[in-house]
Amino acid sequence: MSQTKIFKADIDMKLEKEKNNLSILKEAMNKSRTNTHDIEKTTVTLDNVLGYYHVAKEVENMIKEGPSSCGLDRYLAQMERLKQAMLYFESHNSKSLELLDVTRVFDDGTEVLCCEFRSLLSRHGRPVPPIMLLDLIGDEEIPSSDPDVPLEHFPEKIVDDLGQIAKWLDKKGNTDKKGNTAEFTKDYQTMRGAAMLKSLQVLREHLKSASASSGTSIQYIGQHSPAPTSKFSRSKETPVRKSKLKIALHLKKKAQTALLQSPFEQTSKGHRRQGSYNDSVENLDVEVEIYITQLSALLKLMQSEAQLMSCIIPDKNRRTVFDGIVQQSLDSVVSEGEMLATQAKKSINKHEFMSVLSIFPVVKHLRSIKPDFDYTLEGCSTPTRSKLASMLSTLGSTVSFSELYNMGAKALEDFIESIKNDPERASMPKDGTVHELTNRTIIFLEPLLDYSETAGAMLLMHGEQAAPSEAVDAKKSKMKFADYMTKVLSALGLNLSNKSETYNDPTLRPVFMLNNYNYILKSITRSGLLNLIHLCNKDVGQYYEDQIHEQKRLYSESWSKVLHYILEIDEPLSQQRLMMPDVKLKDKRKQNIKDKFSGFNKELEEIMKSQKGYAIPDQELREALKKDNKDFIIPRYKMFLEKYERVNFTKNLDKYIKYTAPAVGVIVDKFFDTSA
Repeated sequence: MSQTKIFKADIDMKLEKEKNNLSILKEAMNKSRTNTHDIEKTTVTLDNVLGYYHVAKEVENMIKEGPSSCGLDRYLAQMERLKQAMLYFESHNSKSLELLDVTRVFDDGTEVLCCEFRSLLSRHGRPVPPIMLLDLIGDEEIPSSDPDVPLEHFPEKIVDDLGQIAKWLDKKGNTDKKGNTAEFTKDYQTMRGAAMLKSLQVLREHLKSASASSGTSIQYIGQHSPAPTSKFSRSKETPVRKSKLKIALHLKKKAQTALLQSPFEQTSKGHRRQGSYNDSVENLDVEVEIYITQLSALLKLMQSEAQLMSCIIPDKNRRTVFDGIVQQSLDSVVSEGEMLATQAKKSINKHEFMSVLSIFPVVKHLRSIKPDFDYTLEGCSTPTRSKLASMLSTLGSTVSFSELYNMGAKALEDFIESIKNDPERASMPKDGTVHELTNRTIIFLEPLLDYSETAGAMLLMHGEQAAPSEAVDAKKSKMKFADYMTKVLSALGLNLSNKSETYNDPTLRPVFMLNNYNYILKSITRSGLLNLIHLCNKDVGQYYEDQIHEQKRLYSESWSKVLHYILEIDEPLSQQRLMMPDVKLKDKRKQNIKDKFSGFNKELEEIMKSQKGYAIPDQELREALKKDNKDFIIPRYKMFLEKYERVNFTKNLDKYIKYTAPAVGVIVDKFFDTSA
C-alpha cells in the first residue's frame, strides 16, 4: 500500500516537471514569434523609409505628365506616397535635402491636380442650350420647386474625377495663408458662375432672336428643335418631356384672343370700329416675358448647380461656393428687373396704362417663385439672399410694403382718374359706335382677371389705410379688385353719359349708349370679369341689362315722326265710314290722306337716310334692332295701308302709296349700313 503511494507521488512529480518545461518552451516560442514579427515590421518600415529617399525621383516624371498619363487613381496614389514621405522627413529630419525634393515634387503634383481640375471644368463646362432650359421650364407658368433638376452639366466620369480631385485637394488642405477657401473651390465658383451667367445670356439672345424673326411672339416647341449636345442630357430615369412653351407677351396674347372672340370686332357694313386693340398693345414690351422666362431659368440653373456641387465640392465649402456661383447671375437678373421697374414708372407717369399691364405678370411670377428661391438660397450669405428681396421690393412683393405694389396700385387708381377726366368731346364717334375710352377700359381690365389677387393685394397694401401684408389673403384681394372694377365701370358709365349729351342728334345719343352698354356687358361676361365683380356687387349684370332695355326704348322714339302720320293723331277718319259703299270724300279729306302718305314717305326716307349712318358694331344687337324696328313699324303701317289703299283719295295712287309693308322691311334692313 505504501509502495503504491510512493509510485503515484513520483508520477505526479514527473508530470509537474514536464508541464513546467512545456510552459517554458511555449514562452520561448511566443518570444521567438514576436521577435520574428518585429523583424518583419522593422524590415517593412525600413523599406518604406528607404523608399522615402527615392520616391521623388521615381514618380517625378509621372507627376509632371499629369493624370492623363497613368490614370487619376494611380496618380493620386503616387501623390499619397509623396505626402507620406513629407510627413516622415518633417518628423525625423526636417533639414534634409530629401524633404526639399519630395516637397518640390509634391507641390508640382498639387499644381498639376489644380490645373487638371480647371481643365476638366473648362473642357466639359458649357452654357446650357436654350432649348434645354426651355424644356426644363416646360409649359408651366410657374416652375416646379423640385430641387432635383434632372440636368447633367458634365458626363458622369468627369463628375467622379472632379469629385476625387476636390476631395484630395481638400484633404491636403489647399488653403491660402489666411485659411480662406481652398484655391480649387475659387476656381470652381468662378468657372461655374461664368457658365451660369452665359447660359442666361444665351437664352436671352435666343429669345430675342426668335422674337425678332416671328414679329411679336416667340414660340418654341422642344421636339422640333435641334437636339441638344450630349453633354447636356437628362438623367436616364427621367424621360424627356416635350416642351410646349410658347413665349409671347402674355397680356397681349390674352387680349388678342379675347378680341377675336369679341362680337364687336366685325362692325356694321361701311363702318370702322372706333379704336383698335392692336394699336394699343403693339407698344407692350416682349422683354417682360423674356424676363419672366429668365427668372424661371435662373431658378432651374441654381437648383441644378446645387445638385452638381454636392457631388464635387466638400460639404463645408458648399454654401460659400454656391454663394459665389450665383452672384453674377443674380446681379444680372436684378439689374434687368430694375430696368423694367424704371420703364414701368415712366409709363405710369405718361398714363400709358396698357404698358403698365406688364407689371402684373412679373409680380405674380415673382410671388410664386420666391419660396423656391428662398429654399435654394438657404444658407447663403445675407447680402446674396437680400438681392432677391431687393428685387422683389422693386418688382414685386416682400413681407413689407413694396415699391412696385405702390407703383401698381397708383397706376390702377390713376386709371380711374383718367376715365373721369377724359374730355367729353374727345374723339366722339360720328356714327355712335363704341367709344375708344370704353374700348381701352375693357382692354385694360380683361387681362387683369388673371392677376386679380395680385392687383387686389396692391390696392389693399396701398394708401393711408394700407393693410399689412400678413392681413392680405386671396379672398380679400379678390374682393378688393372686384370693388375696384365696379368703380372703374361706374366712372366709365358717368363719362359716357356726359359724352352722349354732346350729340346734336337726339337719336344718336341712345344709339351711342346702347353700343357702349352692350359692349361692356358682353365683354365682362365673356371674359369672366362679371363673375368676379358679382363678388362685390351682384346687381351689376342686371344694371346693364336694364340700361340696354332703356336705351332701346329711347331709340324707338326715333319713329315718333313716322308714327305721327300712320297713327292718325291729327283728324283720324273712321274705318267704318271708309268702308261704306260709294263713299265720297271731300277734297279736304282727300288732301288729309294724301298728306299722311306723303308725310310717312318723307319721314321714312329721312329716318333711313340718317340711320344708315349709325353704327351698331355688334351683329347680334344690329339684327335685333332691325327686328324690333320691323315689329314696331310694319304692323302699324300695314293697318294704315289696308285702311286707305282701297279709298279713292287720288287718281295717282303710286305717287302716295310708294311702299308696301314688305318694302318698309327692306328699308329697315338698310339701317346701320352706309353702303346700302
